[in-house]
Amino acid sequence: MGSTSEQLGVMRLSDALRKAQTLGLDLVEVAPTANPPVCKIVDFGKFR
Repeated sequence: MGSTSEQLGVMRLSDALRKAQTLGLDLVEVAPTANPPVCKIVDFGKFR
């Protein structure tokens, strides 16, 4: 999921990390037991 909750689809971890880094945000795993696991791109400081 992107920073505005839009779904970005299934992608490789490296691509998701690169996208988050490009936006200056963090990649956070929000549903680790899902198949595939669900991550969200957020500002981790605001996420907590």
